Amino acid sequence: DEETMSYNHNWGGTISFPEEEWMDWYDHWIADHDKTRFYRYLINEDDQYVGEIAYHYDEDMRSYMADVIIYSPYRKKGYGNEALQLLCICAKDNGITELYDDMAIDNPAIKLFLNNGFIEQSRTKEKIILKKVL
Repeated sequence: DEETMSYNHNWGGTISFPEEEWMDWYDHWIADHDKTRFYRYLINEDDQYVGEIAYHYDEDMRSYMADVIIYSPYRKKGYGNEALQLLCICAKDNGITELYDDMAIDNPAIKLFLNNGFIEQSRTKEKIILKKVL
């Protein structure tokens, strides 16, 4: 969905995800995650898909990176806040002590992360790196 992926404009925009890649994705994120990855769909009280949360270990940054995506029709309804809180709880329960995220400098979700206890770790003209001690 182009509107949902609009936040990703600095990293290529909407990501192609053809059906022939689904099983490899599932094996990587769900079936064989070796505790370096976590992924869950977000479903609201009406059993509607509203987004997804995940974290993964980034070898280059040597850190666990947060992933929160809210499906565009459900944005600005509090789901992002709840999603990020749930992700932090799950990460902490799984032994993760710090979560990071790197975002395009104009990403409106920066405010969401700052409001949920993340702090600015560093900034360039293109991106900001946020960190939360769990």
